[in-house]
Amino acid sequence: MRRAVCPGSFDPIHNGHLEVIARAAGLFDEVIVAVSTNYAKKYRFSLEDRMEMARETLASLRGIIVEPMGEGLLAEYCRHRGVSAIVKGLRSSSDFDYELPMATMNRQLTGVETVFLPAEAHYVHLSSTLIKEVNVLGGDISDFVPKSVLRRLLAGEPSAEQQRKG
Repeated sequence: MRRAVCPGSFDPIHNGHLEVIARAAGLFDEVIVAVSTNYAKKYRFSLEDRMEMARETLASLRGIIVEPMGEGLLAEYCRHRGVSAIVKGLRSSSDFDYELPMATMNRQLTGVETVFLPAEAHYVHLSSTLIKEVNVLGGDISDFVPKSVLRRLLAGEPSAEQQRKG
C-alpha cells in the first residue's frame, strides 16, 4: 500500500488545502491528513475543531484518514505510520525555498520522500492566516473555505478549548 501524509495545522482548512489533498488521494492508496500543533502558535480553532472540520470536509474522498500528528518530528511520525511520502502544496518559489531543506532532512533522517504539488492558480493566494484576517475584517471568504469552516468562522464559534475554559 502506498501511504502518504499531508501535514499541517489547518487553522482552518481551506480550499487550497482540499485541492492538494484530493490530488494526493489520486496518487496514493491512503492519505493521512496529520493535524499538527505548534505550541509557539496561537490557534483560532482547537486541535479537536480542526480535525472535525477536516473530517467533515474530506468525508467524500476515499482513502483519507484525519488524525493528530502529536509531538515530535514529522519524519519519525512517518516512520511510525509506515508513510512513504510527505505531500506538500507549493504556492510560490518562497514555499519551495522554505520546504526544500525540510524535505532533504526528512529524507536523510528516515528515507521518507517529499512530493511537491503546485497549487492551482486560483488558490495560490490562500493561506489560513489571510482567510482569518479577511474574515475578522468583514470580507467575504465563502469562495475560499468549505461550508463547515465558513459556518464556524461566521458564527464566531469559540473553539472546544475556549468553551471548556469559559
